[in-house]
Amino acid sequence: MGDTKVELVIVGSIGIDTIETPFERREDVLGGSISYACAAASFYAPTGMVGVVGTDFPEEYRELYSHFGIDLEGLQAAEGKTFRWSGVYEDDMINRRTLSTDLNVFADFTPDLPDSYTDAPYVLLGNISPELQEHVLDQVKSPRFVVADTMDLWISMSRPALEKVISRVNMLMLNDSEVRMLTGEYNLVKCADAVLSMGPEYVVVKKGEHGAMLVSREGVFILPAFPIDLVVDPTGAGDSFAGAFMGAMAKADSLADADVRRCLLEASTVASFAVEGFGLDIMKGLDAAKIEARRDSLARMMAV
Repeated sequence: MGDTKVELVIVGSIGIDTIETPFERREDVLGGSISYACAAASFYAPTGMVGVVGTDFPEEYRELYSHFGIDLEGLQAAEGKTFRWSGVYEDDMINRRTLSTDLNVFADFTPDLPDSYTDAPYVLLGNISPELQEHVLDQVKSPRFVVADTMDLWISMSRPALEKVISRVNMLMLNDSEVRMLTGEYNLVKCADAVLSMGPEYVVVKKGEHGAMLVSREGVFILPAFPIDLVVDPTGAGDSFAGAFMGAMAKADSLADADVRRCLLEASTVASFAVEGFGLDIMKGLDAAKIEARRDSLARMMAV
């Protein structure tokens, strides 16, 4: 990326995955939340990643990050092995079973931002512990828009810390089961209203193949997922969604409600490409024209 100023900082995990679907099994797939999120964001804005890899991390994957133009100043290298995960998807390609999780160097990860990242106006806090998310927030000087992701593990184990993070961010992203767990409500609108009462201006509830729901004090926006003929690998779809959204936000540089909605349309579009291949296979062949064509197609499907 050279001397281009980083507009968006994304913090999270980097992993090497073994993935089995009803159709195929792949080993040593580049994964982790920021691999997908940074790749997706890179189509819109200069993006820097903050994560950690081990000494076993393949050089070809560093080169792939460079292919997307991702700034790697925040990429840490530690002695040991990179985080590894393996899992199997059921026939519905929605539910999956984790076979193994080896944190390795990720177990001792502390996300320290390079000086050049602390002025970034847009920050995406990937699915890491809320204590680490707050550590990142303490380092950024005056962010314009911050999004946090989370999961059931942190809701059950680190709720007080998570609530502190939620109170400091502009948007919380989580899936439907997570928001129900967090709020104790079942109706998703009531769930979202409960999250808004914790401090954020926005909450996005991800519903997988059924799209997503944005709730703010301006109202509710329902976003469909782009219909895909064949889902090859759903891993990283949510991270791709979040990354593309934040990249589009950084590009638009507007917090108007209409622009937030338009950025979510970009997010749904890019996420639909991500599931059509393993890892970053499809995204490395994407360009602005392909994204624009599918985005416009999705927009026509939404028109009434």
